[in-house]
Amino acid sequence: MSNHGSMAAIALVAAIALGGAAAAGQPRVTNGRVTTQAAGSPLAPAFRALVEGTTGATWIGYAVPAAGAGRMTCCADPGGSDGHWSQGCCGGCRLEPDSAKAGAPSAVAGRVAHIEAADQMFVLFRVEQGKVQRIRLFAAECGLDAGGRDLVWLDGVRPADSVALLESLAMAEAGAAPRTMDDAVTAMALHRDPAADAALERLVAPSSPDAVRRKVTFWLGHARGARGLAVLGRVLRDDPSHEVRKSAVFGVSQSREPGAVDLLSTLARTDRDPRIRSEALFWMAQQAGAKAAAAITDRIDNDPDTGVKKRAVFALSQLPKDEGVPLLVTVARTNRNPDVRKQAIFWLGQSNDPRALAFFEELLAVR
Repeated sequence: MSNHGSMAAIALVAAIALGGAAAAGQPRVTNGRVTTQAAGSPLAPAFRALVEGTTGATWIGYAVPAAGAGRMTCCADPGGSDGHWSQGCCGGCRLEPDSAKAGAPSAVAGRVAHIEAADQMFVLFRVEQGKVQRIRLFAAECGLDAGGRDLVWLDGVRPADSVALLESLAMAEAGAAPRTMDDAVTAMALHRDPAADAALERLVAPSSPDAVRRKVTFWLGHARGARGLAVLGRVLRDDPSHEVRKSAVFGVSQSREPGAVDLLSTLARTDRDPRIRSEALFWMAQQAGAKAAAAITDRIDNDPDTGVKKRAVFALSQLPKDEGVPLLVTVARTNRNPDVRKQAIFWLGQSNDPRALAFFEELLAVR
């Protein structure tokens, strides 16, 4: 996953960390007609019938409990037309990216809200010509501008039924519509229900498409707590795919569980694949702290692979300067491997730090 993709995903978790009056029922909607019907259980047959019956663009939506934490603002929208988090959203969110140009009000129904804990999120599907085109998530405090489209609101959706529907969409669209697959996995991961854990574990298995599996590894770390971290540990231990294992390392780096840094450190020291050791070192550097610095310098000193050693030097350059620069100076002075010393000198040159300049002056004086 790209840095931009991961930031958008993190913004989405922030967005759903909201609750309030709207969470009890359907959203406040402007610029669109809302019809309501009972969802039924299982959800999938009724949902498929609705999708197959559409011709023009229509939205189908429902509310489910959200997994999220933190004090954030409505609204964030990684599914927007530009793919970025929309921070100043005038109290609500537009479902259709061009609705403002079509004469929709500039301030949609709702208000900007700050609260402390996650409650519910709205899951909305844009369907047209019998197919799901997009899946978008919104905090339950967000008013919605429907852009002149109809919205069919489903009451009484069971979270487990929602997870099952999203799991089927993720598998069906893995090759045909990657964006819809991404949306489905994201929505599933942000359900506050044990069914989401079970579904994600199925989707990360080797029998699933690699594109789905890589997406799932991010969310296992970012949203599924201790259980998600444990699943990532199994993936890293047993999975046959290097690319999936690499994605799992990034997933571990997103976890807030106490054991995440220790797992990265273990990978950096002991994984059989030098590429995975290097990846773990990189993400450890983003964590900073004494534990990360110690693990990185250990690999510089003791890893048998020069490529891993050089990657560890780069990881030092990613630490805060007060941590990284003195360690880089030590490596440049004392490491026995000339390639490693050259790498340390290179990154010191990029640091623009007075301590690096002092080291270079010392080095030139010796010569």
